[in-house]
Amino acid sequence: MPKSSSPQSQRHSQPTAGLPNPAPRYTPEHASAGLDHDFPEIETWPNQFPGYEIVVDDPEFTSVCPKTGLPDFGNIVIRYVPDRLCLELKSLKEYLQTFRNLGIFQENVVNQVLEDVVRWAKPVSAEVKGEFRPRGGISTIVIAKWPRPKK
Repeated sequence: MPKSSSPQSQRHSQPTAGLPNPAPRYTPEHASAGLDHDFPEIETWPNQFPGYEIVVDDPEFTSVCPKTGLPDFGNIVIRYVPDRLCLELKSLKEYLQTFRNLGIFQENVVNQVLEDVVRWAKPVSAEVKGEFRPRGGISTIVIAKWPRPKK
């Protein structure tokens, strides 16, 4: 059955007759902002025990929206099952503080943190959850997991 299109979806998907298409509000540069940042190494130390989970909570996380320049405040929770290495917490705290003045979307924050946790600790499994405080009445929760789903 074909989808019906509402006036709102038509308004957003079709150019207005006789008027030039407006510039996109969000560009590819906005979408990838911050991902090319030179993030510091997260130090590790040798794990001594198998089969347990570590949960690290950063309730004072901040970054910056690359489009508006407004601050994003949130809580980042990192859960991982260590294999041979554990994340050193002072180093992890310093790593998370590098986001403070970085223009990067919330979704990219969570996925970048996950990628770096996996890169440095090589855990059995990991999850990063970002709970971002409301701005303009909207809050966001982003969750990324390792291993990543198969494509």
